[in-house]
Amino acid sequence: QVQLVESGGGLVQAGGSLRLSCAVSGRLFNVIDMGWFRQAPGKEREWLALIARDDTAAVADSVKDRFIISRDNRKITVYLQMNNVKPDDTAVYSCYARESINEYWGQGTQVTVSS
Repeated sequence: QVQLVESGGGLVQAGGSLRLSCAVSGRLFNVIDMGWFRQAPGKEREWLALIARDDTAAVADSVKDRFIISRDNRKITVYLQMNNVKPDDTAVYSCYARESINEYWGQGTQVTVSS
């Protein structure tokens, strides 16, 4: 059974940095990509970044000058480096893994940015 577990969230001051991790347990087959979304209270879920199986990365225009997605060489942990965070970055951050048939999601980790 595949599980995704996010970690690294918490309270951070504006201008600071945070690195979120998404650890995968179980085995994924024919992974298309893995990535991150976030959802702030009262707002729609927002796609942030993805990294494809060939290591091609894409980041949303709204955060591309501050957020970086990466993963370890064994491809079982995906990271989201968040730099120069802003109060508007406050949200629950969730990772996903997409196979050709299945899609898996983590429970999410709260990030709160204080001004």
